[in-house]
Amino acid sequence: MIARFFEFRFGLLGLSLFMMGCGATTLVSTPVESIDTVPRKVAELTESEKKNWGHADLINDTIPGMSIDRAYSEIIKNKKGQTVVVAVLDSGIDLNHEDLDDVLWVNKDERPGNGKDDDGNGYVDDIHGYNFLGEAYHEQLEYARILRLNLGDPALRAKAKIKLDKKYPEALQNKQQYEQIMQVVKNADEAVKKELGKDSYTKKEVLAIEPKTDEMRQHVAVLTQMYNYADTIEEVLEELNTGITYFAEQVNYNLNKDFDGRGVVGDNPYDIDDVTYGNGNPDNRVKDESHGTHVAGIIAAERNNGKGIKGVANNVKIMALRAVPNGDEYDKDIALGIRYAVDNGARIINCSFGKSFSPNAEWVYDAIRYAAQNDVLIVHAAGNDGENLDSAENPNYPNDHKFSGAEFADNVITVGALTSRYGSSLVADFSNYGKQNVDVFAPGDDIYSTLPNNEYDFQGGTSMAAPAVAGIAALVRSHYPKLSAEQVKDVLVQSGLFSKASVIVSGDPEKATTFDKISKSGKMVNAYNALILADNISKGKKTLGFNTE
Repeated sequence: MIARFFEFRFGLLGLSLFMMGCGATTLVSTPVESIDTVPRKVAELTESEKKNWGHADLINDTIPGMSIDRAYSEIIKNKKGQTVVVAVLDSGIDLNHEDLDDVLWVNKDERPGNGKDDDGNGYVDDIHGYNFLGEAYHEQLEYARILRLNLGDPALRAKAKIKLDKKYPEALQNKQQYEQIMQVVKNADEAVKKELGKDSYTKKEVLAIEPKTDEMRQHVAVLTQMYNYADTIEEVLEELNTGITYFAEQVNYNLNKDFDGRGVVGDNPYDIDDVTYGNGNPDNRVKDESHGTHVAGIIAAERNNGKGIKGVANNVKIMALRAVPNGDEYDKDIALGIRYAVDNGARIINCSFGKSFSPNAEWVYDAIRYAAQNDVLIVHAAGNDGENLDSAENPNYPNDHKFSGAEFADNVITVGALTSRYGSSLVADFSNYGKQNVDVFAPGDDIYSTLPNNEYDFQGGTSMAAPAVAGIAALVRSHYPKLSAEQVKDVLVQSGLFSKASVIVSGDPEKATTFDKISKSGKMVNAYNALILADNISKGKKTLGFNTE
């Protein structure tokens, strides 16, 4: 899932560029009821708004955020609540980040660095969580692994081959295409710098050039087109370079049928009983391994340290579980990661990952049931293929229904992604959706959060929408600890902002539908309403006080 967001985003951008360029609390607050009459924001978001839009209030700011700031100022105020442990089952997390170092879960029964399993939980030196990947980083997608290892029955292998035979040539073509675009933009950049006699320039200066040759006219046209995608050519080149790196990694690792990324770990990833692997250091291994750090920051970046950003939830401890490589996760790692989180005190598990093939899905299903039995909420990202998950052609793992129609567990909430543009473009182009298989939507496009080495930047995907919801779930469980995981899920689903407005899905205007038809709830998660409903339920009331539909 980490990778597929970039495939969707850069795939569209690349094609376009190539063709053109060559305890209970007493509340008196009133819940938000109707939003379809809210005016659309006309002005562009300011830099400050871009970095915090997911926390904005739709009514007050006309930005489709989750009313986080309003929830703190009007409801939470100075109330502390109980500490909630949220497990981030993801890539490695920068454990030394200035905005995360004070919100890390600490296993107080384990002594660091002594090479012993002091607390007897089966994991050595697991101070802040566990690393199920060892020193591995790059990995295949599951359907490539199925073919390399000859897994499953002939039907499964046939499906895997069809997928790989389609995706590998696409990745190779995209890589070559991006390299061509990069060269065209570089040539234009160098020519314009020479023409202007300076090392940097503005869009205004480019537009003011009066080309004396066809070649210069083409250079100016290329750069003019690029300004549709970024404010500076430096940013364009950076994004193109990211695209080249991404597709090169697909060709070399993710879709390379002969690549074995697991060899350095030393276990059999298809033996659930082979558990003596990994280590107690869930830190990121390389700077580009940023996904887990970004997700953790969305949930719980320190709110009062005067640095960086503010996470959705205060009073949270992040349990770091490194289980998602640069490629598809292994079912065994996810199953054991969920069980580790449950056994070591997590009350919420954020799962910003997913895949279309899962040869040992039952291991994960069993782990989800185990979490449900132990009152642990799982928040899962819907995926970034721009597809309808209700279609049998778009299987997505893990899930809580086994494609049977009925849910086998009541503790999983699946989240789609919103943009900051209230109106027809509300749903992110890349976001999966589904009236039966997506529960709610939350901010997930261009979200500003923590990155390794004390850095911050924007990333997008349903991977960013899920931790936003996990953060609100943590707020609810902190202030209303007696509510069960099932009740917290109901709170998040029922209290969202409901809309019947027309929206575009998959970035295709021909697929426009109404917002209430692309998820079970037809709602966008709202912290302000969630806290009000949680308070009402804690007092024996069942609703917000109005019909949210």
